[in-house]
Order: sequence, then C-alpha cells, then structure tokens
Amino acid sequence: MAGDRFTPDFDPDFGDAPLTSARQDIVIGRWQGLRELLRATGPDWAVRGHRVRLLAPACAGNSTVESWLAAEPRSADALVLRAATDVARAFNVAIAAGRGVPIDPQRIDRAVLACLQAAEAYPEDPTPWISLISVARLYPAGVRRRELGRWWDELHTRDPHSMEGHLQILHYYSSRWHGTHGLMYDFARDAAGVAPPGCALPVLVQFARVEEYRYVLDGAKGQRDAVVGLGQHWNHDAAVNDVRRTWERWITARPDGPVAPEEVRDLNHLTHAACYAGAADIAEALFGMIGRRASRMPWSCTGDPEREFVRWRERPSRGA
Repeated sequence: MAGDRFTPDFDPDFGDAPLTSARQDIVIGRWQGLRELLRATGPDWAVRGHRVRLLAPACAGNSTVESWLAAEPRSADALVLRAATDVARAFNVAIAAGRGVPIDPQRIDRAVLACLQAAEAYPEDPTPWISLISVARLYPAGVRRRELGRWWDELHTRDPHSMEGHLQILHYYSSRWHGTHGLMYDFARDAAGVAPPGCALPVLVQFARVEEYRYVLDGAKGQRDAVVGLGQHWNHDAAVNDVRRTWERWITARPDGPVAPEEVRDLNHLTHAACYAGAADIAEALFGMIGRRASRMPWSCTGDPEREFVRWRERPSRGA
C-alpha cells in the first residue's frame, strides 16, 4: 500500500531534539535557548562541535547571537557560537558571489578575529580552532603552511580525534580549495591509519571520494557520461577495499549502543559508499543501524536523495 511506503527522515538535526528546540528559538530571536543548550552540552566536544556546526548557519540569517552577546558579553559559549556564525556568514557571501570570485578579505579577517577571541575566552574548547581552519579556505591563496599547522596543532591538542576538525582540513587540502586529490586522500588515509579502534576517522576516505566525485562532476557541468572512468569511481578495487577497511576499523570496533545524532552524517557516507561499492553485506548492516535517519549528502550527489536512499535500502546489492 502507498501509505506503507518507507520514507527516510532528513531531519537537519539528525534526531537531536534539544538542538531542534534551540533552532526554533533562533527563529523568534530568543537567545536563552542557545545558552541553555551549550551549557548543558558542556565539554562533550563531539556533541558540541555537531551542535555549533548546525546552529551557526541558522544564526547567520539574524541577530540572535549578537543579542546574546549584548546581554552576556563575557559568555564563552556566546563567543564560540558568534565565531562559527561569522564563518557561516562569510561562506554565504562566497557562495552568493560564485566559485572563484574573491570576497572582501576584511570579512574573512573579521571571522578569524572572532575565532581567536572565542579561543581565548574558552581555552579548552577545540571548536574555535575548527572554525578557524574552516574559514582559512576562503582566503584566495589559503593561509601560510606554518599558520595552518599551528591552528591544527591547537585543535589536535584539545581533541585529537575530532571528526569535524579533520573534515575541515580534508576540505582545505582538496582540489576544490588549496590542494590536490592526492594530498586529500593522503591526509584521509594517514588519519585513518592512526585512529584508535572504534573511532570514526577512517570514514574520511569516503568523504574524500565524495569530494573528488563532486569536483569532477562540477568540472563536467553535471554531465556524468562526459567523464571517462567516472562510472567506476565508487567500485574499483581501491574504493571497495577502503569501504571494508572503514567498516573494520570503525564499525566492528565501535561500542555497542544506539547511533548518536553526531554519527548520522558519517554513517550515511559509509552506507552510500558501501552501496555503490557493491558491498551488500556492509550496506545492509549499516541501513539497519541508521534506520530512517538520512543525510542529504552524499545521496544527493548521485541522484535525488530520497529516491537514492530508498532504492538502496530496499535492494542494497543492486548495481549502480
């Protein structure tokens, strides 16, 4: 029956109900919900990074975080969120300008200064350093290697297994920004190789494969058939081996328990990769873990995200 059709849940908060409540507060300009959320999150850096990452774009369109700072100018949480929000605003301007069009460097500088101010206000928090590494991409020539290395060292000291921090460096090293596909994959595989069992960092290789695919497809203006070899992008031997290594290093060693909201995006990347690699056993197990919880990326890079998710969930062994 049509009413029984499976539909994925593209909840932008991935089931994080307190985050959803705070996001609703942003819409009405109520900053107290943000304060309560980040205060309750405390130094759980993975959850804090997930929440700040999703709050910042929501705050970028209004003045809620500025109202919070006006009321509590010394709030470290408010300064951390303001920094991430300034970074989100800078990216919004860059996106509106179009790829390759430089934006006012003073806007980037202001975001950098906000990040440094937040880092000073909350010295233990890795989140401002993640924001710094993110906004560094927007400088036309990037930042000096020594400066990027210092920011990375600051982040790594505070949270050596930060998924979001590693992901921002991966983007920086990609061909789309200030590196190459080879440099991006080298970084992802190096991080995977030193990650402890059960850590999510091995999935960086799957993020790199998505980034490469999108970059190549963008260059071909979306014409998949115009790119030689693109059909094997997901299922050549190295790609298949990468999926199985990630499964073994991350999922088989992951502690038993429900999937946390901050894991949903990463699990969707591995699930998508397993489907297209033809690893039906892994794909089936991963769909069992995530249930209906879907993230639009990476499914959207290979088609309509809902149709893609449903198609592969129903028959994960079917070829691309």
